Amino acid sequence: MLPFTVNFKVSARTLTGALNAHNKAAVDWGWQGLIAYGCHSLVVVIDSNTAQTLQVLEKHKADVVKVKWARENYHHNIGSPYSLRLASADVNGKIIVWDVAAGVAQCEIQEHAKPIQDVQWLWNQDASRDLLLAIHPPNYIVLWNADTGTKLWKKSYADNILSFSFDPFDPSHLTLLTSEGIVFISDFSPAKPPSGPGKKVYISSPHSSPAHNKLAAATGAKKALNKVKILITQEKPSAEFITLNDCLQLAYLPSKRNHMLLLYPREILILDLEVNQTVGVIAIERTGVPFLQVIPCFQRDGLFCLHENGCITLRVRRSYNSVFTTSNEEPDPDPVQELTYDLRSQCDAIRVTKTVRPFSMVCCPVNENAAALIVSDGRVMIWELKSAVCNRNSRSSSSGVSPLYSPVSFCGIPVGVLQNKLPDLSLDNMIGQSAIAGEEHPKGPILQEVHLRFLLTGLLSGLPSPQFAIRMCPPLTTKNIKVYQPLLAVGTSNGSVLVYHLTSGLLHKELSVHSCEVKGIEWTSLTGFLSFATSTPNNMGLVRNELQLVDLPTGRSIAFRGERGNDESPIEMIKVSHLKQYLAVVFKDKPLELWDVRTCTILREMSKNFPAVTALEWSPSHNLKSLRKKQLATREAMARQTVVSDTELSIVESSVISLLQEAESKSELSQNISAREHFVFTDNDGQVYHLTVEGNSVKDSARIPPDGSMGSITCIAWKGDTLVLGDMDGNLNFWDLKGRVSRGIPTHRSWVRKIRFAPGKGNQKLIAMYNDGAEVWDTKEVQMVSSLRSGRNVTFRILDVDWCTSDKVILASDDGCIRVLEMSMKSTCFRMDEQELTEPVWCPYLLVPRASLALKAFLLHQPWNGQYSLDISQVDYPENEEIKNLLQEQLNSLSNDIKKLLLDPEFTLLQRCLLVSRLYGDESELHFWTVAAHYLHSLSRQKPAGTPASKETVPQDKVNNPLDICYDILCENAYFQKFQLERVNLQEVKRSTYDHTRKCTDQLLLLGQTDRAVQLLLETSADNQHYYCDSLKACLVTTVTSSGPSQSTIKLVATNMIANGKLAEGVQLLCLIDKAADACRYLQTYGEWNRAAWLAKVRLSSEECADVLKRWVDHLCSPQVNQKSKALLVLLSLGCFFTVAETLHSMRYFDRAALFVEACLKYGAVGVTEDTEKLISAIYADYARSLKNLGFKQGAVLFASKAGAAGRDLLSELESPKQKRTEE
Repeated sequence: MLPFTVNFKVSARTLTGALNAHNKAAVDWGWQGLIAYGCHSLVVVIDSNTAQTLQVLEKHKADVVKVKWARENYHHNIGSPYSLRLASADVNGKIIVWDVAAGVAQCEIQEHAKPIQDVQWLWNQDASRDLLLAIHPPNYIVLWNADTGTKLWKKSYADNILSFSFDPFDPSHLTLLTSEGIVFISDFSPAKPPSGPGKKVYISSPHSSPAHNKLAAATGAKKALNKVKILITQEKPSAEFITLNDCLQLAYLPSKRNHMLLLYPREILILDLEVNQTVGVIAIERTGVPFLQVIPCFQRDGLFCLHENGCITLRVRRSYNSVFTTSNEEPDPDPVQELTYDLRSQCDAIRVTKTVRPFSMVCCPVNENAAALIVSDGRVMIWELKSAVCNRNSRSSSSGVSPLYSPVSFCGIPVGVLQNKLPDLSLDNMIGQSAIAGEEHPKGPILQEVHLRFLLTGLLSGLPSPQFAIRMCPPLTTKNIKVYQPLLAVGTSNGSVLVYHLTSGLLHKELSVHSCEVKGIEWTSLTGFLSFATSTPNNMGLVRNELQLVDLPTGRSIAFRGERGNDESPIEMIKVSHLKQYLAVVFKDKPLELWDVRTCTILREMSKNFPAVTALEWSPSHNLKSLRKKQLATREAMARQTVVSDTELSIVESSVISLLQEAESKSELSQNISAREHFVFTDNDGQVYHLTVEGNSVKDSARIPPDGSMGSITCIAWKGDTLVLGDMDGNLNFWDLKGRVSRGIPTHRSWVRKIRFAPGKGNQKLIAMYNDGAEVWDTKEVQMVSSLRSGRNVTFRILDVDWCTSDKVILASDDGCIRVLEMSMKSTCFRMDEQELTEPVWCPYLLVPRASLALKAFLLHQPWNGQYSLDISQVDYPENEEIKNLLQEQLNSLSNDIKKLLLDPEFTLLQRCLLVSRLYGDESELHFWTVAAHYLHSLSRQKPAGTPASKETVPQDKVNNPLDICYDILCENAYFQKFQLERVNLQEVKRSTYDHTRKCTDQLLLLGQTDRAVQLLLETSADNQHYYCDSLKACLVTTVTSSGPSQSTIKLVATNMIANGKLAEGVQLLCLIDKAADACRYLQTYGEWNRAAWLAKVRLSSEECADVLKRWVDHLCSPQVNQKSKALLVLLSLGCFFTVAETLHSMRYFDRAALFVEACLKYGAVGVTEDTEKLISAIYADYARSLKNLGFKQGAVLFASKAGAAGRDLLSELESPKQKRTEE
């Protein structure tokens, strides 16, 4: 017989349901594309592309309040591979760090027994990657080493800390949101706790300032918000001022430096931290739905907002140029200068009820074009942003909002109109940059206006809220092995029955069967079941009974008892006989009914004096076999008679025989044979009755008097020769029917609710369910195998139990979960690579380290042997077949759009590097290649000789497509200057106190805007203590243009000021006399590296600026700072490509170095000299060695041959085994 495979392997798993209020903020979307969220004390991990549950982590004893994936911003190699690390924190103050793929806890951390308020991995890259910062209530922040669980330092603050946020541009800046206000910490470092209490500021909530209330009545809310200038004060506001700090959330904007947002239920405030001033407000109209949460984007200045009705909206900052276009000579007298965020897209809301409300939202950190909403009922909805190009004529409909344009470049490189690109790859490929003030959008055929919309691409729903009645389908046998599916029916409190497929853990069918709570389910075959439900009793104690027979493939359900069921005593239980012929229905105060399952007819309704039934069970013995034998014998006799009577069989007679046989087999099919079956039941006194059912006759055959040691019997189980009884007092009585002995065992666990035997021939294991847990017994040995007790080893209560397979049990619990566990009933997490998934998942993190890195090399160095292919069997990769198959599965699971890009010969190496870094969710590579692609490309454009003709469509003005401002110091100088000027303009419009004005003046002087600075200086009022000083300063600024001795005097004064601790003032004076280069040097000497870089970019020529930045690079590379990755990015922005290659090589980033050198050579960015040749061949040789270590032979050969002399030995070593093989 041919071997066939059918998948009935059921792994231990947990089906999760509704969430707990504590889980509200416990969700995170990792760089690898997986979403983790807390569900009671479990952590569920799902794949965001296919919406499948990949892992359920169980170890917390209390509700999970926070989960955080480790960041991927480091260089990955064999030593530090792609791995799934997750930290989860619970209400009891325990933090667990998981290896998610293996499902094991790497480390457990405990400080206090109070709920963790917030937890975050430290992200500044070259420091240790194992550091975790946590808030332990009420007022401690603690830095942990998450690898070893050791505490590095602990610091307390004056107020209760609610949450914190790191400055994405400067890892030493940390901001705490406390119950009173905000605390700024500017000296955060992993080495030691911050000194001092930090700088504390108070927020007067936008609604509580008196100015606001008066104005709101007069001029409407929007204008009022513009008038509320001061929100942040150093002094504590008076008592009537501050109602309660109802700030929901605080976050830095990752898209531009020194900006922060504060979220209130009805508005979002954007603050500029240089002047501590609101520069933008997003308010909701009176009828609008309040905010719950906001996530600021990195790639574009946009915000994902979650509202209380579960609607997610995307708001993008409006470009300023529309303000200035009215008239060029005379600008608008009062241009509303404010950061305005326009609503660009919104998704559908959910139906919010008492129990169903949105909990929180997460956004994809890699591409920022998808958001997932976690709903309290356990649903996860994944919304993706899609862009659509709209034609010019439909403009009128968009209500006065400036249009969004699609970007000119794709994956870092400008493309023509006709080139292949995937617009929805990430947010920065969907919409172009917001233009800066005074800058026109280049008109041209390339710019296409786009509209964004949300599309629901994934939905995962949890189990409904308990109560549950569960029943596993009949067990696997040799007869049904070809069609068997492990299905679990779950009856719910709202009357529907959910059928789950247990190999995948996915919902197979959801059937609305009843109108009230399902109390019990019994399967009648592999594809059908009976379920019953009872309504709430009326004052007479009568109910409506519903008993439905459901056919699973069609979903058809029929009322099994026909018209019966209204106003009768409630059904207590239903039991189907072993051959699925008969059904016994037991009522509370009404005699037993016996039904024929096959014909849906009643066989017998017992008489009024029939004893009340407390427990009932069908016997596994029956006479089907002997009946079959009799039938066969009669059939053979018939055949023999015919043959004997007439040896020469005529055709007529043989056809008669075949007709007879046909009739016979048909009757067998319609199951006219009624085999005899037995059942036992007990009455209130504990007497055991034994009845026989055959066809439609019911005979009473024996009675066994009650056992004195047992209380009132509650349940019976019967298998083989063993009968087990359970009673109200927790006693189990084991009867051996063959040996005619009984053994009573007191378990002292109170009422035995249910007992069930495990399936499988000769398997005498049994599970018993009590009020406070469950036990597994071996009835052969009469001893307990395992036990589970609520409150002692688990936190949940058990609602129902069943066997899943012969060695796995199913427990339904009141935390809304259903667990499939090993017989030991220990909750375990499974290994993710053992999972049976219905849809393949792209996640290279699940492969072994060598394989995930080899797969990356395979994707990056296309084409192989001159052809682009995603078939890994075509390359020489001598790993075992299993690993190759896993790699091929990964490649096959990529979307068609991505495959098309990877196979496109026009797709350049730089674009490929960027795409692969997105696919792998590799943060450090993503930033490196974004900056590298931008500067390599703009450099090649300045040398027109090397450019191919296809680039003609690209506008020649460089700043038309500058590097996004989120890269801050790395942007082009001209673009950076424009951005800083726009920012000062905004600060100037928004200033409200003398302090603000003074900060603006300082900025203007540094930026060289002397005329406006003088105007502001002259505004100082006469009663201000700085009046004289400012007036003199104004005079100085206007006269300083005269040359000669004044310059040297000013320089002398400036150096003296700096020497005496007035650094900022001295730097200002130096900038006045155009000695900004000296100013930068002083700033660097005093450790103000960021400030020096800023000043160099806005004031110095490119050569001088490069000198300053190179000094900064040396500082970043020094061992005590150790931020080489940042230094690399700065070098890229300066165009020092050779130095970058050298640094990459010295840091042992061989893969990145080799790819970078290839890209440089393509763009002609590195001149070919002896030094460079030597370096390049060294890089290629080292990279070839690392590929050889991965076992990726063909890649190693490729780079060893490119390395020339340096790779010769390696090449001969790689090729020698081949020759040996051929010689053999």
